[in-house]
Amino acid sequence: MSQTIMARITRADQAANPYFYVPFDVPEGTTRIDVILAYAKAEDCVIDLGAFDPRDTSYPTREGFRGWSGGARDRFFIATDDATPGYVHGAIQPGRWTVILGLYRLPEAGTEVSVTIALDAAPRTLEPQPARTFPVRRQAGWYRGDLHCHTFHSDAKGSPELLHAAARQAGLDFLAIADHNTTTQRRYFHPQSSPELVFVRAMEVTTAEGHANVYGVDDWIDFRMTRRTDAHTLAGLVHERGGLLSINHDKPPIAWEYELPEADCQEVWQSTWMAWNWIALERWQQRLVSGLRLSAIGGSDYHQPAQLMPEGPLVLARPTTVLWLPELSEDAILAAMKAGQGYVTESPTGPALVMTVDGQPMGATVTAARMGRAEIKGAKGDRLVWIDASGDIGTALIEADEWSHDFVIDDARGFIRAEIVAEASRERLGAEFLALIEGRELPWQLRGVNLADQAIRRALGNPVYIEG
Repeated sequence: MSQTIMARITRADQAANPYFYVPFDVPEGTTRIDVILAYAKAEDCVIDLGAFDPRDTSYPTREGFRGWSGGARDRFFIATDDATPGYVHGAIQPGRWTVILGLYRLPEAGTEVSVTIALDAAPRTLEPQPARTFPVRRQAGWYRGDLHCHTFHSDAKGSPELLHAAARQAGLDFLAIADHNTTTQRRYFHPQSSPELVFVRAMEVTTAEGHANVYGVDDWIDFRMTRRTDAHTLAGLVHERGGLLSINHDKPPIAWEYELPEADCQEVWQSTWMAWNWIALERWQQRLVSGLRLSAIGGSDYHQPAQLMPEGPLVLARPTTVLWLPELSEDAILAAMKAGQGYVTESPTGPALVMTVDGQPMGATVTAARMGRAEIKGAKGDRLVWIDASGDIGTALIEADEWSHDFVIDDARGFIRAEIVAEASRERLGAEFLALIEGRELPWQLRGVNLADQAIRRALGNPVYIEG
């Protein structure tokens, strides 16, 4: 049984609600649903695609989500035993379902859309969702990971298997796969998580007004925010489930336009440093100055291609988040992220930056800061800078590849954090970047970048906070 539903969608519809719902009825006994979306795609006409079952109670629903592919697909299927990547297989509830269309871009004249729905009742098994695993490596130390990447469960071309191989190639200890508005990548990553490579549960809440990552939550989180105040609802949905919320890439071209919610982290460094990250860094600095305690993390936002790429710029773990963990486990990773017990560096082999203040580690609080200490590896000839709420308050040339430096901070305000800024390495890093992009169409996040007046950071440390 199939039907085609036609609709004309206008900018008035988009202004009223960025999501357009196409309802259809599903009878008892249905075991598979196929949907095809057709419209005149163009640069100014992009429509996202998803589905909800009858349990949807409207925003913010806790149940009923059955899938999202954004603009990456124009068709999907959902069955009791399988589903298109990004969509949730399982029991097909009878009743009123909806195809959800995300009105990302519409031409001034609007557009015609057709949604063709086919229902099938052939016998199929009912396959369960994979169970989460809880791997642990019982050894304290510094661990490296990437906290933002994608598979073909959203808008990347590559499979979870390929991303897994890329993480092993990069030598990572943990990886958070944050596909857009869906959690179905866990079909692969739940059973594959291991003490050698721990997979952290994640989802990227993706809207036209900003992106945020949810960490450590097994449930899907409703992304359908329509008001700037809905960011506070989002934070509540995440925290009541014990998860962390991070504001993603708060810089052009996809800055955070909602009200600032009670977030735990900020993605201060996304992709290559040259991709406008100085803007995200300045916004994080101002939030720290205002009194917020917002841990800095980094993520590549790598969209795994359909083949395994060699190590190099613009691949997985550029940048890398490095965390001090009492053991390698998801719980320990989440706790260190929230506490700010770590730093972000340019790559898995990038400079190490470990700072203490009066013997206390990054993320800690001291009552009267007197002396800071930085321990650095792999940045000879570059510059250490330490910063408080007033801005840069000290600097020193890094004299060796393994180097430590003590600095006095009697009059520091609010917090102390440290950065490694390229000096001796600047020419090399710039040349590598220019060689990378020569003759190619720039990725979206690099268009319009002018590096002439920008400091190139090689590592960013989390603050030690000062009270009293």
